[in-house]
Order: sequence, then C-alpha cells, then structure tokens
Amino acid sequence: MDARMSKVDVKLLELLVCPLTQGRLSYDRERNELISERARLAYPIRDGIPIMLVSEARKIEE
Repeated sequence: MDARMSKVDVKLLELLVCPLTQGRLSYDRERNELISERARLAYPIRDGIPIMLVSEARKIEE
C-alpha cells in the first residue's frame, strides 16, 4: 500500500457530496481522491481526511 494512501471511512464517503454541485462522489482508490463527475473535479484525501474545498480540487481534463 502506498504511504500516502490511508484508510477512509466508507460511511463518511457515503455522506459526502460535492460542495459545488451537491452531487454524489465516487472514490478513486488509485489516486486516493473523491471524484465529482458533474463538476469534473477530484477532491484529495490527506491523512484519511477528504479535503472538500473547490480551491484544493484537481480539475479533471478528458
């Protein structure tokens, strides 16, 4: 397991929504991020804590 990866509470993930769209998030285990498909943003998870700030999110380019 990668050192930056840390256990995330699954119940917490079920409760979180994108702060921009209020839409559902999916968990990207490989990048350790929460993905908002509607907003095209990836929110980082640091030390097991989701950082739910739009200013901290990575824009998804595809």
